[in-house]
Amino acid sequence: MDINQKELQNFIDKMDNLKKDNKLDLSSDQDLSIAVMNLISIEEHFFFTGAKTENTDYYDMIKDVREMRKELMQKLIKEYDGEVWCISKHLLAASMRLMEVGTKEMGRGRKEDAYELFSKAYNLYSLFWGLNMKLINTGDIKKIDDEALNKQDKEKKGFMGKLGDLVKKAINCCLE
Repeated sequence: MDINQKELQNFIDKMDNLKKDNKLDLSSDQDLSIAVMNLISIEEHFFFTGAKTENTDYYDMIKDVREMRKELMQKLIKEYDGEVWCISKHLLAASMRLMEVGTKEMGRGRKEDAYELFSKAYNLYSLFWGLNMKLINTGDIKKIDDEALNKQDKEKKGFMGKLGDLVKKAINCCLE
């Protein structure tokens, strides 16, 4: 994966211009992605509640929530190839679950474990955006070393770290 500084800056400039022209509102898309995460969790809770209570009414409710989730995901994922749709759903679901487990760890006083889980959750969330904003050309991904993107990479934050930095710059949830 070769993301050079000039390409990164061009992308950030393009995002800034789109936001200024009100053509792109990534903060709304970010909110929508969190809503989709919660809908995925609701589907899971209906499943487990149905299984635990043996009340099939809970299984029946999954269908309506799933249809809503699919409709909302289409607003986030307009075009995709292969299994990007399904990968995206699982990236959001895994990110949400890691956030929840991290929050529980925080409540138990295990801050370091929580911080690690929060970092992993954000990395998965960033990967979701990287895939769906077409920042990742999967054909160009190759292993250089565990933390470098390419042999010119001096920071060695790794692909997920660089992608997370990009998402932080591109998505400003405080934009009104």
